[in-house]
Amino acid sequence: MARPSQAEEQRTRLLPILVDAFVELGYRRCTTAELARRCEVRENILYRLWPDKKAMFIAAIEHVFTVSAQAWSRVRTGDGGSAAERILAHEARHHGEFGNFRIVFAGLSEADDPEIRRALRHMYQHFHAIIEAEVATHRNAAGREPGDAALAAWALIGIATTANIGRQLRFLSQDQRRALFEGIGRRLLD
Repeated sequence: MARPSQAEEQRTRLLPILVDAFVELGYRRCTTAELARRCEVRENILYRLWPDKKAMFIAAIEHVFTVSAQAWSRVRTGDGGSAAERILAHEARHHGEFGNFRIVFAGLSEADDPEIRRALRHMYQHFHAIIEAEVATHRNAAGREPGDAALAAWALIGIATTANIGRQLRFLSQDQRRALFEGIGRRLLD
């Protein structure tokens, strides 16, 4: 088996640091000098790994999906209820706790850029596909038609976005965000 390249290993090691910087500073305020400082490397090292700051940001957007998908994969195999119910319960407890949604919000403000828009669309399409499949599976297992599982999936994504706005602007407490997922999310699931 081929050994991963050192560049790939460095990207893997540095990406969480980049993500944290973009979470804290957003896209526009985050300079490559600041990213390099936080990564404890020279800027030219970052440019060997990614062609520019936009590529670093797009990698951060992809990371948001990857982290969530990995968490959902672990939750899916648990006990109690359907995989969709377990994911919903997980999100009710943990959604937004790392602040990665701030990368998505920053990306939305840059959506006029075709590459950033493509990365966001790709991320949302992947989230939607997973959620839609889990909603349909949940409904089928309960003997119901999947019906509008695609629309329910978009509505669940909307709940997640609302919860993130509520967290960011301090409109919703943790208990209110949990109730949003558990109450409204459950109705959409069923």
